[in-house]
Amino acid sequence: MIRQHLMRGGRVTKKHGSFSTSSRHLSYEDTISNLKIGEHTRVIFQGFTGKQATANAKESIAWGTNIVGGVTPKKNGEHLGLPVLPSVREAMEKLKPDATGIYVAAHQAPAAIEEAIEAEVPLIVAVAEHIPIHDIMRIHSMLKTQSKSRFVGANAPGIISAIGKCRIGFQPLPCFMPGRVGIVAKSGTLSYEAVASTTRAGLGQSLCIGMGGDVLAGTNFVDALKVFEHDDDTEGIILIGEIGGEAELKAAEWIKEYRKRSSNPKPISAVIGGIHAAPGRVMGHAGAFTLPGEPDALTKIKYLEDAGVTIVNHPEKLGDAMKKLLGNSGRASSGAATSGASQRRGMHTMRRARPIPGSVLRSDLASQKRNLYIREELAQDLLRERGFNASKYSGKGTKRMLAVGVDRANMSPCIIASPATNPEEPHAGAKKFPFEYQKGVDASQIQQIADHLQLSESSKDALPKLVNGLVKLFMEKEAFLLETMLVERLGDLKIVGANFGFDDAAFRSTKRQADIHALRRIEDEDAQEVEAENDGIVYIKLAGDGNIGTLVNGAGLAMNTVDALADAGGKAANFLDTGGKATSETVKKSFQVILQDPRVKVIFVNIFGGLTLGDMIANGILLAFNELEMRLPVVVRIRGTNEEEGQKIISESGLPLHAYDDFEEAAAKAIELANNA
Repeated sequence: MIRQHLMRGGRVTKKHGSFSTSSRHLSYEDTISNLKIGEHTRVIFQGFTGKQATANAKESIAWGTNIVGGVTPKKNGEHLGLPVLPSVREAMEKLKPDATGIYVAAHQAPAAIEEAIEAEVPLIVAVAEHIPIHDIMRIHSMLKTQSKSRFVGANAPGIISAIGKCRIGFQPLPCFMPGRVGIVAKSGTLSYEAVASTTRAGLGQSLCIGMGGDVLAGTNFVDALKVFEHDDDTEGIILIGEIGGEAELKAAEWIKEYRKRSSNPKPISAVIGGIHAAPGRVMGHAGAFTLPGEPDALTKIKYLEDAGVTIVNHPEKLGDAMKKLLGNSGRASSGAATSGASQRRGMHTMRRARPIPGSVLRSDLASQKRNLYIREELAQDLLRERGFNASKYSGKGTKRMLAVGVDRANMSPCIIASPATNPEEPHAGAKKFPFEYQKGVDASQIQQIADHLQLSESSKDALPKLVNGLVKLFMEKEAFLLETMLVERLGDLKIVGANFGFDDAAFRSTKRQADIHALRRIEDEDAQEVEAENDGIVYIKLAGDGNIGTLVNGAGLAMNTVDALADAGGKAANFLDTGGKATSETVKKSFQVILQDPRVKVIFVNIFGGLTLGDMIANGILLAFNELEMRLPVVVRIRGTNEEEGQKIISESGLPLHAYDDFEEAAAKAIELANNA
């Protein structure tokens, strides 16, 4: 690997000042090359002396990562035999790092990220989840003004070079093998499945980039694809996406152009989660939901297939799929060994037929739920308190949709407007008008919004007050979506419908917005879902006659489990993510919640151990059996960290458990037991 010679220097003022650049106008786009980490990469940790950072650093150093020190505010000295400095700027001057890993809690992460940007660290990796979305939007407004720092995250496992033995993140090291497949993923657990699959196939990995599951990602699919295109170590590419945003569509557009300009393009395979996601729900990851005008999972799959991407329905199949693609491309002669001697299973079918996707536009936002998604009458009260003309729809006037939301492509807030007159399709024709986080909406944009809404001349004068008022509410109360339905009324604009969602992380991580959080009405929510939430579990009941309870670690894997069960002919009763740091007690609590659903005839436990250990999950299953007097059959698939120990515990338990390491075999057994119950 060739080390990038990165420019350092320059200065930024504390409050989002301008950054130095060379005489040629550079931008954030110019930092993509900073993703090419390897054995040359000098790494520091922020929060270096903390418990998590210490454990991670020890493991990474033993693996071969070149960690040169770290930062802990107000500290000077040594830790793990390496220097500790009080600020990132001082660390840049003395240690000259190429990258920083940020290992601090969500409420401390924004300041740590900003400090790293101001110090112009070339690569900044943030793994924390639950960072408030408005803090992330502010960070992206900073990133856009500079050309030195590249950001990976947040809510991501990080970035890792298996070839260069450089890990900045918390990926499970035993799964990795130096090789030639590049991986970029929204989901951590699905990326670990893909890594393990390519390792079993004898292919190994070159560079793995965690895009992360947040609403706004510092590095997206196209950024990673550009790195993989020019990386001599990468001969095949795996992309792992899910519902939420349009990044997969942008990737498909890029792939089409890449295949046109390349005489022998690198093969690309993908898996997309969320085909059977509950309409309007946030599926575990903060960004796994659809805003007006965003595509569903089937649309993403169609775009990728049209671009020549091979789609599989489960990450376990990616290794075999990529081996076949590499062989067909004539690239099988280089890279890691390709004998596949360690592969346990033969070639799986790539993908089963699925229904053709509908329109790219979604119309289910009326049922959108999030922890701080408030009742409509409370939203109307908020509007009236701020002087808006708001009341129930009288049946008079044509309704139009006007919202303030998040533009994931532009990493900024935006106005979303739709002139749709069909109440069944309020988002048909929805168009986004992005604006800078620090500046707000300008007059020319408001005129464009008025034209798109097809407002009469008499009502256009009322639009600036409405737009600016909604933007102010969006900013001050840290909303992620303020969706209104409005009608023209006597030269004014009257709000006759309101669908408001506020960022739960703002309260959970920083205790901001307590007044908004107080508007939550627990009695409106499912009792079992609330019970699970109190134990740190994300549990969502799925509508219909599903009879398979699912217990999974990781939001991406949980979505994919529901999808893959449906492909195999089964019906999941729920989505359940134990969380990446599940304990035996969490597993027992998960069983308790699932068992309260009378539809469930069998429980399917699908675990891929990263941070979660296979033996710990197995002990949690035994704990549940002993304490809950389980009568339902349980099918268990455990892969990943400590998988052999976990499988042994299950097999030697003497309990009526069905243990598998292959997903399709486990799914088939769960479906059989459910149908025969």
